[in-house]
Amino acid sequence: MEYTFLQQYWWFIVSLLGGLLVFLMFVQGANTMIFPIGRTEEERSLIVNSTGRKWEFTFTTLVTFGGAFFASFPLFYSTSFGGAYWLWVLILISFVFQAVSYEFQTRAGNILGRNTFRVFLVINGYLGPFLIGTAVATFFTGADFLVDKNAIGDGLSPVISRWGNGWHGLEAVADIWNVFLGLAVVFLAQVLGSLYMINNIDDRTLSGRLRKSLPVSAVLFLVFFLTFMVRILTGQGYAVADGKVFLEPFKYWHNLVQMPVVLAVFLIAVVAVLYGIIKTVVCSGYRKGIWWTGAGTVLAVLSVFLLAGYNGTAYYPSTADMQCSLTIANSCSSLFTLKTMTYVSFIIPFVLAYIAYAWWSMDRRKITGKELAATDDKY
Repeated sequence: MEYTFLQQYWWFIVSLLGGLLVFLMFVQGANTMIFPIGRTEEERSLIVNSTGRKWEFTFTTLVTFGGAFFASFPLFYSTSFGGAYWLWVLILISFVFQAVSYEFQTRAGNILGRNTFRVFLVINGYLGPFLIGTAVATFFTGADFLVDKNAIGDGLSPVISRWGNGWHGLEAVADIWNVFLGLAVVFLAQVLGSLYMINNIDDRTLSGRLRKSLPVSAVLFLVFFLTFMVRILTGQGYAVADGKVFLEPFKYWHNLVQMPVVLAVFLIAVVAVLYGIIKTVVCSGYRKGIWWTGAGTVLAVLSVFLLAGYNGTAYYPSTADMQCSLTIANSCSSLFTLKTMTYVSFIIPFVLAYIAYAWWSMDRRKITGKELAATDDKY
């Protein structure tokens, strides 16, 4: 296995995990609708228990995504997670809200009441996707950091990466294009949440409300996402040649054209996302839109990540010093580490097969109000 191949391989794996994470944020999207869609206690309980059976998948994928980034591209991990820590701390806190809320809302002695913890779920539903989308947008817009690998030999301060301001990541929210992608992820999560609950919950009233709200979330998602994509495809990008980083007009458009496989995957993703949404809206009895739109989401996010990292592109540009920008080549682990991880990665298909089986086992029967009333095993 050549070093260059392993670098490309692990960027693909990280990108795929990013796509799976965004798909699984249907949990967050559904939780934002606990109160506007759930009008009664039974309806709110149906929503919470529908997402409650899947929230561990989202949390585990988030941790796996971070772990894979740390192992394969440690310089990105130390730069972003260590420098923009306020952004990542807020993301993690919002997911802690999620975990605590599911476990404690129905516990005996809960003096705050169920709805207090449900509000925490709503906060995570909006904040988690928004901040993750904002963080990913910096792959294209850049971040304020400096990298000095020679500093590792400094006995007094062996710090390779330094953040250029005191906001430590929060400044990303001040960039309108980062905000656009963050909002796009929020509304995409709502689209996925609606499609998932239509598939998972057997309740005509809830299904009717979800189908009515779906077009609104879908239009808002498309507006913010397409605006962001037009901006990056028509703007300057951070190209790399002979170890030097420079600005290239239409760089990401060039990436899309020069990588026809990525272009094909992106177009397939767009068709799949739209097909799942449109057919669910048009056909009142159709309930499988989550699988089309979910698969399209994974492929779309995968394509966006590949645009950011492949074809001689700096995937984490530095706005403080362009030559400090991170690329797949200058931020990856050693050949030995990547090779060892690659052998371990061969078990991933078996893990995915187990997850698919567990998912199928949980969803063989749709959730109903009668089922929740007859069991104590619920959130």
